[in-house]
Amino acid sequence: MTPTVKPSLSHSLIHRTVLNNGIVVLVAENPAADIIAGRIFLRAGSCYEQREQAGLAHLLSAVMTKGCEGLSSLEIAEQVESVGASLSADTSTDYFLLSLKTVTSDFPEILALTGRILRSPTFPDEQVELERRLALQDIRSQKEQPFTLAFEQMRQAIYQNHPYAMSLLGDETTMSRITRQDLVQYHQTYFRPDNLVVSIAGRITLTEAVALVEQVLGDWQIPPEPLPVLNLPKIPVNPQRLLKPLETQQSIVMLGYLGTAVNSPDYAPLKLLSTYLGNGLSSRLFVELREKRGLAYEVSAFYPTRLYPGSFVVYMGTAPENTTIAIDGLRTEVDLLSATEVSANAFQAAKNKILGQYALGKQTNGQIAQIYGWYEILGLGINFDSQFQQLIADVTVEDAQAAASRHLKTPYLSLVGQEEAINSALN
Repeated sequence: MTPTVKPSLSHSLIHRTVLNNGIVVLVAENPAADIIAGRIFLRAGSCYEQREQAGLAHLLSAVMTKGCEGLSSLEIAEQVESVGASLSADTSTDYFLLSLKTVTSDFPEILALTGRILRSPTFPDEQVELERRLALQDIRSQKEQPFTLAFEQMRQAIYQNHPYAMSLLGDETTMSRITRQDLVQYHQTYFRPDNLVVSIAGRITLTEAVALVEQVLGDWQIPPEPLPVLNLPKIPVNPQRLLKPLETQQSIVMLGYLGTAVNSPDYAPLKLLSTYLGNGLSSRLFVELREKRGLAYEVSAFYPTRLYPGSFVVYMGTAPENTTIAIDGLRTEVDLLSATEVSANAFQAAKNKILGQYALGKQTNGQIAQIYGWYEILGLGINFDSQFQQLIADVTVEDAQAAASRHLKTPYLSLVGQEEAINSALN
């Protein structure tokens, strides 16, 4: 059946087509290498879990490729590996993802296999139990990692009742409680054609790609019941100090602020400030606190792109005796963003860095399929690729200072380290 498609939009070499059943197909023709990469995104992920089922999307991703109608885990693995392809499932806060990569000639076969896994996973009991055990091991091992502990207590304080508060793995209680039936229910609810983006990049034409997706997924019917509407709580800002004594060789000092969602006017200014502060060896935090003052084993900043308000975080690993001056040093550098204008040269350097890294992140077919599919599933659309670059280029020093004044005022402080160092830092 030839799909009746809505008009195809193209952005440079990216084409967007919508099939009759609501599947969005993005195609980037890139004949340079004899490789095709595919990314299948769903509006699912940890944001769509109940709090008492935290870790469900992660467990689903772990067992997704371990059996489907008519094929065992081993048969799926053999089919993928016999042609040197790759196929994996993953989850994030805002989406669920299936990734595949093959040489051009094997793409139809592996896409067909992926379609079967997507539509009719069997979630074998023994695989569910195996992956649950591995997840529980991961959860326990993270309790010995100072950075992970610091970030965990920070995230829970910032996000409170919002799903972003929880780790993708959930915790021992929630992960232990998830049943196979929970996986089936979640799959039936969110895995449907009108909730799906297929992003393909490589040596394939638009016509070929759309025909292939139509052949594999075109007969998938939209269920009669509407998709559940996410009703997420507001995130009140309530800065506090969070302490976790741990016998460790260094203190982890972390300051966190509630930032904005990707569609906010302050997103680009905060992204730039995060790069200026803590991205790389020339960043402000690295130069001031490590190079000049020798305070930091490691120092950085990050501000992940999120559909709902992201967290703006700066952190440092430092010797226990330096815990107090590390807190003051980090706080001073963040406060300077509101109090003074970043120099024009430093600001331009941060723009060049973020745009350069962005361009380098779109080199492979996998990266191209990933970034456009991600923008589409977040509701930003394929044009956000050029919009993002323009947004960054357009940010003024004044914009950045104003955004810092709005969002980077009083931090949440998360400390993990020796009890003595923590106590002296707070006195």
